[in-house]
Amino acid sequence: MAILENPTGLPPKSVSALRRLRLVSTPEAISFLLLLAASVVKRIPELGLNPVPVLGAVHGALFVLYVLFWADAWNRVRWPLGRAAWMFAMAVLPTGGFFAERQLRREEEAGVIAARARKEQNTGADES
Repeated sequence: MAILENPTGLPPKSVSALRRLRLVSTPEAISFLLLLAASVVKRIPELGLNPVPVLGAVHGALFVLYVLFWADAWNRVRWPLGRAAWMFAMAVLPTGGFFAERQLRREEEAGVIAARARKEQNTGADES
């Protein structure tokens, strides 16, 4: 995670892309876990429930959003291939979205902090 070791700052659109990906990662992970639980409930004939179609549609929509936001973040932040693959893998692991959210929050905060520092430097240079 080079951006955390040496935060050079991210443009505002890159930070927004990270924020969108971060905000969809947790709901996507929750929907995946609920879908797994629903597939177990479906197999219990005494209950007569089949929540899989509804939860499958919800999870599918959130997964598509995750992939779209992932592609946008990869394009804007210019992650190395390994980092981009890792962030994609987080979407296909049942609890991966929780880990992705934590990593994305750190990366987003580093970008915001660096952008603020650049802004203060520019403001200070203008006053001199």
